[in-house]
Amino acid sequence: MKDKLPDQFASPTALPTDARREEWQQQNRTWWEQNPMRYDWKDEIHAEEFSREFFAEIDRRFFEDAEQYMPASVLPFDALIPFQELGALDVLEIGVGSGSHAELLAPRCRSYTGIDLTEYAVRSTRARLDHRGLRAPVVRMDAEQMTLPDDAFDLIWTWGVIHHSADTAKVLREMHRVLRPGGRAIVMVYHRSFLYAYIYTALLRGIFGGGLLKHSLHELLQLNTDGAIARFYRPREWRALIEQERFALEAQRIMGQKSEVILLPPGRIKQLITRATPNVLTRFITNTCRQGSFLITTIRKHG
Repeated sequence: MKDKLPDQFASPTALPTDARREEWQQQNRTWWEQNPMRYDWKDEIHAEEFSREFFAEIDRRFFEDAEQYMPASVLPFDALIPFQELGALDVLEIGVGSGSHAELLAPRCRSYTGIDLTEYAVRSTRARLDHRGLRAPVVRMDAEQMTLPDDAFDLIWTWGVIHHSADTAKVLREMHRVLRPGGRAIVMVYHRSFLYAYIYTALLRGIFGGGLLKHSLHELLQLNTDGAIARFYRPREWRALIEQERFALEAQRIMGQKSEVILLPPGRIKQLITRATPNVLTRFITNTCRQGSFLITTIRKHG
């Protein structure tokens, strides 16, 4: 997905020096402007960009994938999002992507605000909400330097975003500032499991991609994942970071995509085997055995 790492990004959870922060964040912003979260890396979306059909196809791909590792009861992601509580909550989403979660959250909460580092994500999500007749602020903003007031939100939702930021600790600090006392954040960051990080991504892709002799395992993991930067945490590392930033850990889950379990390079054969493999089997490996790539936590601001 990329051919080099940012300078001095030397370990799975490395944070930048002050001198490197803006450089890393600019690389991060550029990567996501050029590779927006549209789930079209393998198969092109043929609908007109930002049309209703365009967003429907994004949602089909995203939610069908999520259903394999996190079956919904009524709404997608209802195993994590407290939809029954949202009517009384002011909600902030960090990293709106193409607005799939924004469309779930905005009509159900007391107020919704979405921010993203890239202009593309903001335009895309605004267009989606316009199609649904929803009015909510969606603005381009660096989550490490939010121009939002203190104690403004009851809930923050951020799915697969803040581990890509230049300085994840700074994002957590800002999240703590804008949450009200007792407020919660539901956060997904990447999980450095043995199966995903070292077998599936590093070794498998290193072997088939020919990079095993040229790169360290950390470099292989980075070169074969999305974003200019992608931190991968073990649960104890993540807990130490959130407690450092004055959050309490309320709940923790590990999940992962079905494709992570099928140890074959991308291609038609892998697609066929993935479809034929029962979801319950792959969930046992990714979720129950904690070998998935998603580390999902609910964290709370004291007070």
